Order: sequence, then structure tokens, then C-alpha cells
Amino acid sequence: MKNNHVTTLEIDLDAIDFNLNFFKSKLKKNTKVLIVVKAFGYGSSSIEIAKYLEKKVNYFAVAYSNEGIALREAGIKTPILVLHPQVANLKTLIEFNLEPNIYSERILTEFIKVSKKENKINYPIHLKINTGLNRLGFSENNIDNILTHFKNTNTIKVESIFSHIAASEDLNEKDFTLQQIATFNTISESFIQKLEYSPIKHMLNTSGIINYSNEAQFDMVRLGIGLYGFANQQDITSTLKNVLQLKSIISQIHTIKKGETVGYNRAFKAKKIIKTATIPIGHADGISRQLSNEKGYVYINNQKAAIVGNVCMDMIMVDVTNIKCEEGDEVLIFKNQEHINQLAKNSNTISYELLTAISQRVKRVLK
Repeated sequence: MKNNHVTTLEIDLDAIDFNLNFFKSKLKKNTKVLIVVKAFGYGSSSIEIAKYLEKKVNYFAVAYSNEGIALREAGIKTPILVLHPQVANLKTLIEFNLEPNIYSERILTEFIKVSKKENKINYPIHLKINTGLNRLGFSENNIDNILTHFKNTNTIKVESIFSHIAASEDLNEKDFTLQQIATFNTISESFIQKLEYSPIKHMLNTSGIINYSNEAQFDMVRLGIGLYGFANQQDITSTLKNVLQLKSIISQIHTIKKGETVGYNRAFKAKKIIKTATIPIGHADGISRQLSNEKGYVYINNQKAAIVGNVCMDMIMVDVTNIKCEEGDEVLIFKNQEHINQLAKNSNTISYELLTAISQRVKRVLK
């Protein structure tokens, strides 16, 4: 069914190019680039981003198998790493030529079983090493057990060995990060020596590329939020191009008399005569209720309009008393990175959550 929602998320592909090239400029010529397109491409459109970048990068990564399947069904042929596969999905993962992150002995043994049943030889897998994030991955004392599995089968082959820095953006944690890098070096080199061939090594995410390219660039990097115009350092975010603008229109304008209330639970009470504009977007579209009652704001005709009353499921109301506007005028829900970061701060979260919360019922438009 065609999506004719008037609320749209515009995706600027030129900005995607600029941001990709910015991070590539930090890398050695031969360093591979993996683009993370999980969570619908950080709330944008994983399929459109992957189609656009397919010939410009080496790998894509998704969180779950169904995200990778969607890319394959859209015609994406680039290798796809599934970061958090589950036993129930391993057979389907193979059917769609997706590459699993093997992070535990349980997943390893189950994947070997499935790949044998599917008559696979040297099927590519990726080994996750836990160096301190303590989320997923093998520890150093698991290495000998892992190697035993490899010696007893030819159904799988390690395409890459990788880890994840816990605080790559926080230079106050530099000592911890350098220890993580040292641990990864020790474990990966020990494993590779016993494996007798050299898989790709990778450890750096967006902030890692910025802060630790000299120490841990290895063979590949994983670019996530940075592609979409954000870094955890303000000066870098300012350098990047804004990729996403969330737009809507004014549905109706009301005059609210002194003492009247706006929205559910009568959360806003007018202290004087004001004008409000109702906009067709709400918490079902990803606008947090934390932004109710002047914590959030939009832009109408280049002026800030504060949200009044509680954010509804499908609508918000904003104060346009001092803004010259009419029904049907354009509204910028997310204007740029600064706006998004401020809304995130006002709702006690981070830009990642605001972006990935944008509902799939919001129409995506490529610029």
C-alpha cells in the first residue's frame, strides 16, 4: 500500500556521501569500511542507504537476521554481517547468504550443525571477542575450545575477528580503551597463529575512527551513527552534514482563550490568549511524551514553536502565537543535528534513540 502520510523523513544522499568521505579521510587507503544499517539505518532507510552505498563500501552490518533478509530481498549482494543472530534463525540466515557473528560456544556448535546439514564448506563467520564491554563475545580462556571446533569441521571459516570498544568517545576512559585494544591484539594474534590464516580484524566504531585510528584501525572499521551526521564529539558533528529532516504540516490553527486548556489531561492551561497549531505526528511516530509542555519544539517559518500540552499518539500541538503561519504550512520537526541533539537532551536520551524511534509509518523521501 502506498504511503501517503504528509509527515515525511527526508534523507539527503549528498550528505551521506560527504560523511562517508569524511571518515574515509581518517583511514589508510586499504582499510575496508563496514556500514552499520541496523534499526532501519538508524531510523532512516536501511534499504535505500545500502542501495546507494553498495559499490562504495565493503560490508554492511545489521543486528538481526530479518534486517539482513530485507536487504537481500531488495537486491543487495554485498556481504552482510548479522551482529546478534539467534539459534532459531540460523538456517534462514544461511538461505539468504548472511554471515553470523559467532559470540558464544552455543551459537558456534549450533551453527556448525546447521551448516553441515546445508552441506556448506568454508561458510564465512565472524568471531566476537569480549574485551570489556561485557555484552557479547568470547573471552581469552575460550580460545582453545573454539579452535577444537574448527579442527573438527570444514563447514565454516573465520572471515573476521572483532571486538567493540566500550567508551571510544570518552577520552577520560583512554586508559581503559587502550587496555581493550591491547587485549584484543593479544587474543586475536594468538588465535590467528593457531588458525594458520589471517581473517579481517576490526574494532573501531564511529568515535573509534576519530580517536583511535592510529592504535586500532586494523583491516576494517565499522561506521554507524557518523554516516548519518552525528558523532559523540560536538566539533565533529558540526563538521558532518545533516542527513535527516523530519517534516510535516499544520493541520489546524486554534485560538485558545485565557484559562482554556490544551490536550489530554488538560496538561497545558493558557495564561493569556494564544494560538496553537496541530501537527499530524505523535508518539506513535517517535515523538517522545517527554517533550510535552514546552520541553520540545519545532520550526515553522524559521521560528521556534514550543509543544504545548501532552504529545498525543498521532498529533502534537504547538504555540504559534507570535508566528505568521497558515494551515498547510510546512513544519520542521527535526531541523538539523543541533535541533535533534537538543530534543534528545530535553527528553533525557541520546540522538540514537530519537532517530531510531521514527515510526515506519512516516514516509521516507530521498533528496
